[in-house]
This record gives sequence, C-alpha cells and structure tokens, in this order.
Amino acid sequence: MLFLIGIDWGISVNILWQYGFIQRALLAGLAIGVSSALLGLFLLLRREAMIGHGLGHIIFGGLALAFCLNLAPVPVALIIAILASLGMTKLKSRAGLHSDTAIAIFSSVGMATGVLLVTLVNRYGIDLLSFLFGDILAIDRNETILALALAIFVVAFLFIFYHQLLFLAFSPESAQAFGLKTNQLESLLTILTAITIVLGMKIVGLLLMTSLLVIPAASALQIASSFRASCFLAVIISSFSIMAGLWLALATDWPASATIVLISFLFFLGSFFKRKRRFL
Repeated sequence: MLFLIGIDWGISVNILWQYGFIQRALLAGLAIGVSSALLGLFLLLRREAMIGHGLGHIIFGGLALAFCLNLAPVPVALIIAILASLGMTKLKSRAGLHSDTAIAIFSSVGMATGVLLVTLVNRYGIDLLSFLFGDILAIDRNETILALALAIFVVAFLFIFYHQLLFLAFSPESAQAFGLKTNQLESLLTILTAITIVLGMKIVGLLLMTSLLVIPAASALQIASSFRASCFLAVIISSFSIMAGLWLALATDWPASATIVLISFLFFLGSFFKRKRRFL
C-alpha cells in the first residue's frame, strides 16, 4: 500500500513539472503564500486577524455585483476590496471605532449585498462557486504574473517600512506621537491585504483565504526566537503547505484548497505542542 502511494506521489511530482497549468498553479500559489504569510504577521500583531474574513465577505458582494452586470469578476472585486479597505480605515479613525467593529460592519453589509444580488438574478453558478472554494488548477498566465508581481511588491513594501510597521503594530499611539504617517501605513497594509485576498481566491477560495493569512503566521510566532525569524518561518510554512497540498491533491484527487489549509493547520498543531513542551 505504501509502495502504491509512493508511486502516485512520484507521478504527481512529474506531472507538476510537465504541464503548464500545474506549473502556473504552483508559482501563483507560492507567490500568494509568501504575500499572505508576511502580511499575516503584521495583521496578527495588530490584532486584526479577522480582516481577511471581513474582506472576503465584501469581495463576495463585489463578485455578485460583477455577475449581475456581466462584468469581469476579478477587476470588479479588486475595486470593491480596495474601496472597502479604505472605508474600514477611515471609519476606524474618524468614528473612533475598534478595528473589529469596522470589519464587522463592512463584512456584514458586503455579505448581505452579495446574497441579495445573487437571489435577485438567480445566478449562483459554478463560476461563483469557484471563487468561493478556489480552483488552483484553473489559474491562467495573467493571474500568475499578477500574483508574482504582488509578492515582489509586498516583500519590497515590508522591507522598506519594516521598522515603521513594527512600531505601528506594537505601539500605534506612540508611533503617531512620534510623527509616523500611521493612517497611510494602515491604509497601505489593508489595501495589500485586500489585493492578496482577491488574487488568492483562486488558490483556496474566499471562504478559506483567511487561513493563509493567519495560520502560517500564527505557527511561526509560536516558535520563532525573533520577529525576523518568524517572517522566514511563516514563509516556509506557507510555501510548504501549498506545495504539499497541491501534490497531495493531485495524487489523491482531494480538493486542493482544503488540503492546503489542513496541512498548514498540522504545522500550527506542531508549533503549538513544541511551544507547550518548551514551557513545561
């Protein structure tokens, strides 16, 4: 039995490098994984882990709007996500609300709008389901290029503003008093998160995209000795989860999105028990 599994695994690895659509899936998945892991670290430090879930609901409304108007879903979802991320930042700063309150307001409105539009036009088809649950093998060349460009931009952004973002994460009041442009940094961080979710919804789907933002970052923070080490570890966990999830999905015909998430959760369990043993 183990021998047969090994054969299937080897066949999957060979297929991975033989066919272009699987190569695109791997490259795009790794790019989104890197972006999600790095952004997720700063979101967790800012206690905004659920922003991915909230933006996912808003993007669902954008997708429903695009299908209603017969427009390209990804550009519409991208515009809606960016506007919503800016709206959440403005609402939090001007209305004096906590971030979770702003996220809850926008996410509930986005989901309600999406459900209403889908019900009115009676279009809850395969196209919309692919965005909700992911279809990593259907990623095209343009989406792969966009995912790679996003990963490069995210890495550059975090490298340039690394110290400012850390200051903002650990002490936002002090950062503002020190003269940092906190609103601009918060807006950029939220916009990049929104773009990552839109481009990543083909990888694991809107419903599971929060997992890529949260689980690798949370796993790394459990066991890393420094924040820089947690950055590298989160990227490694995310990348390996995507590679192993894709290979295992090909070998067993499991859904790739769910497999990727469950593998990343295994890493979290391992990091949790390792940290627990350290303090016993």
